[in-house]
Amino acid sequence: MGEQPIFSTRAHIFQIDPATKKNWVPTSKHAVTVSYFFDSTRNVYRIISLDGSKAVINSTITPNMTFTKTSQKFGQWADSRANTVYGLGFSSESHLSKFADKFAEFKEAARLAKEKSQEKMELSGTPSQGGAVKRSVSPAVKHVIKKEPVAAPPLSPLTSESVNGTEDERAATEAPQPSEARGGAEPSHNALPFSHSSPGISKHWEAELAALKGNNAKLTAALLESTANVKQWKQQLAAYQEEAERLHKRVTELECVSGQSTTVRSDKTELNRTIEELEEALKAKEDELERLKMEVQSANQFHSQRDSLAHKLQAVELRNQALEAQLDELEQRVEADQRERDVFRQSLRSLLQLLDGKILELSELREALAKLLECS
Repeated sequence: MGEQPIFSTRAHIFQIDPATKKNWVPTSKHAVTVSYFFDSTRNVYRIISLDGSKAVINSTITPNMTFTKTSQKFGQWADSRANTVYGLGFSSESHLSKFADKFAEFKEAARLAKEKSQEKMELSGTPSQGGAVKRSVSPAVKHVIKKEPVAAPPLSPLTSESVNGTEDERAATEAPQPSEARGGAEPSHNALPFSHSSPGISKHWEAELAALKGNNAKLTAALLESTANVKQWKQQLAAYQEEAERLHKRVTELECVSGQSTTVRSDKTELNRTIEELEEALKAKEDELERLKMEVQSANQFHSQRDSLAHKLQAVELRNQALEAQLDELEQRVEADQRERDVFRQSLRSLLQLLDGKILELSELREALAKLLECS
C-alpha cells in the first residue's frame, strides 16, 4: 500500500519568480527525475521530484489543473496550493508529449476519484432515502459508482537506469522567456516635448538592454556548458577512433591467423558490427558538434545585438543630457524674464503712486483756486 511510482522521466525544473511573476528561476542545476506517484490510501496522484535530499516538486494533481506546452520541449502547470507555477524542460518533444499525456490521464482519474468520493459521501449521508437516491442518479454517475477503483500498477523503485534522458541534455535552453524586448519610438526633435518623454524612452532601452543581458547570461552559461560537452565528446571521439583502429588491427590479425575459420568469421562479423556502431556514434557526435557550433554562432549574434543596443542607449542618453541642458537654459531665461517683469511692475507701481500724489496736489490746488475765485 502507500504511494507507488507510476511514470518517471528526466527534465530540468523551473519555477516562476515570486517577485516578478514573469521570469523563470531554475530549481535544479541539471536534469533530475520527475515522477508521477499514486497514493492508494487517499486515492490521489502527485508529481514529485527530488534533487538530492531536497524536494523541488511536490504537487498534487487536481481536476482543475492544466498542463500547457509552451514550446516543443517545454511545458508548465500552475499549482494553486503551492502558489507557484512549475516549468519542465525536456530533452526531446516525445518526452514532453508522454509527460503531457500522463498528466491528462491522471487528471481525469483524479476527477473520477473525486466524483466517486463525493457520491459515496452523499449516499452515506442519506441512508434512509437509498431508494430515492438510487432512482435519481444519472447514468454517468452510475457508471462512476460501478467502476472499479483506480489502482496503480506495482512498479519497482526508481533507479538511475529507469529514467529517460542523460545529464548533459540541455532542455533548459528551451525555456521561454516570459518578457521579451520591444522596439521603442524614435525621439522627437522638439526640445520641450521630448524632454518630458525622453526618460520613458531611456527606461524602455534600459529594460530592453536588461532583458538582452539576461538572455546573454543564459546563452553564455549554455555556451560554457556546450564547450565542456564538446571537449568531453572530443575525448570520446578520440577514444572511439582508437577503439576502431584497435578493432581493425584485431580483424587484420585474425584474418592473417585463420582466414577460413568459422570462429574467426564470427569474430570478424561481430567486430565489423561494433565498428559500424562506433562509426554511427561518431557521426552522431559530429552532428551534435555542428549543432553546438550553430548555437555558438547564435550566441555571437546576441553579443553583437547587445553591443548595438548599448551604443543606441548611450546615444539616447547623450541626447537626453543635451535636451536637459537646453531645458535648464530655457528655465533660466524664463526666470530672468520673470525677474524683469517683477522690476517693471514695481516701477509701474511707483509711477502710479507718484501720479496719484500729483493728482491729489492738483485737486487741492484747484479747490484753492476755486475758493479764491469765489472770494473775489
